[in-house]
Amino acid sequence: MDFCTSSSGVVWERFPGQREDNIRCLTMLGHFGFECLPHQLVNRSIQQGFSFNILCVGIYLLSPWTKFYQPIVDYIDAQFEAYLQEELKIKRSFNDYHDSRIHVCLYFISPTGHSLKSLDLLTMKNIDSKVNIIPLIAKADTISKNDLQKFKCKIMSELVSNGIQIYQFPTDDETTAQVNSSMNNSNKGHLPFAVVGSTDEVKVGKRMVRGRQYPWGVLQVENENHSDFVKLRDILLNTNMEDLKEQTHTWHYEHYRCCKLQKMGFTDVGPDNQPVRCEDVISGGNEKPLIHHTLTTPAFTIILLAILQDKFEHLKRVQQEETMKLEEERRQLEEEIIDFYKMKAASETLQTQACTNIKKDKDQLLCFDVRLCKTNIRIKPSEVRENQRTVGNHEEHLDDNIMPILDPFL
Repeated sequence: MDFCTSSSGVVWERFPGQREDNIRCLTMLGHFGFECLPHQLVNRSIQQGFSFNILCVGIYLLSPWTKFYQPIVDYIDAQFEAYLQEELKIKRSFNDYHDSRIHVCLYFISPTGHSLKSLDLLTMKNIDSKVNIIPLIAKADTISKNDLQKFKCKIMSELVSNGIQIYQFPTDDETTAQVNSSMNNSNKGHLPFAVVGSTDEVKVGKRMVRGRQYPWGVLQVENENHSDFVKLRDILLNTNMEDLKEQTHTWHYEHYRCCKLQKMGFTDVGPDNQPVRCEDVISGGNEKPLIHHTLTTPAFTIILLAILQDKFEHLKRVQQEETMKLEEERRQLEEEIIDFYKMKAASETLQTQACTNIKKDKDQLLCFDVRLCKTNIRIKPSEVRENQRTVGNHEEHLDDNIMPILDPFL
């Protein structure tokens, strides 16, 4: 295949045998056109990421003494409601929104070998219109291969007789049509998948595999002769992940959205079986000013609820920020108060020590003065006799001996 261009710059495809009048042929390098689309989708998924949510349900995980399926229904509806509320916002942010809707439910069935329990039938009947169900047989290593195949056929027969809809694998893609057709065929015995799980690794030959060690041998989780785990992994992640997400959005979520809007009073056709325009829904079908009618229309109600929800979320965020700010200021104030009391205590301690030291210095000074007067004055007897003649000479001589000693303290 060649792409050609004329002197005017127009490019088209030239088929074999076509005349070449003033045509310059171009050889295209690499992928062109729609061939690049898969690469673009892959690059986008790698950069932005994607969500694929799996819900695991089984009797072992539920309480048999309560209406055990109701929490499951409420949880699935809550994820739909969160997505619906995001759709109704004036400023939507689906680029950053984390889609928490359940794309597939893996329902684990007890390996009784006989039939489904009434609890299983009741649970799957209440959630089959809300989520894609893939039934699994848990702890399949507790049943022999012959009994396991009979158990699978019995389960599929009971699901059909009770009107329970499980996930139907798509067959419109040529690359996966054969595999998915065999999965949908109950006579093939693929469904429910018999799986075995393990978090331990055991040594088989020269390699380590995930499995269980028994006295009679090793059960390998990823061995298709021992478990259907590999088949389950392939249909979930390799072949049908996008279809599961699409079925969730276009079927289960749309069903929830339709029922929700109908309860609010929305409708697609009017009393005359004519399509209802958006203007008629908002204005009530009259030409009077909008303010006279919007207050009573369901559309205004849902828009008002969305606006109030946005306002509430904004006020909630502001309140949280203000609360955090006040908590930080309170913490800083408490630290300042603690520092103040520490400084006050240290100041009082220093003041007390200073007063004590001054008092001790005064007492020591007085005692030292007295000791100096008693010990440092030495008058020789010859000097006494010599100075007894006059009192004045004696006093002068006494002052000359005492003053050099007391001078540093005066």
